[in-house]
Amino acid sequence: MSDVLVLSYHAVSERWPAALSVTPARLEEQLGLLVERGYAGRTFTDAVHERRSGRVLAVTFDDGYRSVLEHALPILSRLGLPGTVFVPTDFPGGGPMEWPGIDGWLGTEHEHELQPLSWDDLRGLQDAGWEVGSHACSHPYLSRLGDAELERELGESRRRLEIELGRPCRSLAYPYGDHDARVVRAAAAMGYGAAGTVPRRLTAPAPLMWPRVGVYHGNGMLAFRAKVSPVGRRIRRTQVWGALDAAFTRFG
Repeated sequence: MSDVLVLSYHAVSERWPAALSVTPARLEEQLGLLVERGYAGRTFTDAVHERRSGRVLAVTFDDGYRSVLEHALPILSRLGLPGTVFVPTDFPGGGPMEWPGIDGWLGTEHEHELQPLSWDDLRGLQDAGWEVGSHACSHPYLSRLGDAELERELGESRRRLEIELGRPCRSLAYPYGDHDARVVRAAAAMGYGAAGTVPRRLTAPAPLMWPRVGVYHGNGMLAFRAKVSPVGRRIRRTQVWGALDAAFTRFG
């Protein structure tokens, strides 16, 4: 039987205390544990569509922070793992990224953590065996958009990635994990073959609604082990998970 585990990270930083950042040491410890347990690395699209036995691991990074190149790439390379980065295409090569949820870090000592990957950085990751997927254009809540703007966010981001990187863009991560049936239909219409979510309670996987396990700053190894274990993931499909999740958040 196949065990497909897809992780969702964001930034990697020694000192940024944001919930969406993990330290390099913690990232290496977490992924090293899974490699020791026999997980074989795949890109997100391959993990979703390949049919193979054994343990499969896809490591994904949302938002396209430059720290992914600086810190995550060396770690994944040492462990023999490819990665997938999902990029909001309005930002590569510009100044600090800004949208609700990260804009509170602007003007602080951690503003530099919001620096995006450049298009050259993304080409380098692709050359290293990584997958580069879409995170829409501007990182919006997709379910709140009208039909025309939803089509633009999904279609234009895919076109921009294909122009800049010279390869088909087949994958998408919904910003904030926000999606509904209309968004999923639009993703299919725009030509995506795989799309990642980040549900609190895991759902049955489907190519355009593939549940990823989110990993955050406050997750110590106890919480991580529980989140990634097959038993833990089965529990996350039940009502029991709510109480356990609160406890792991409290105690790290």
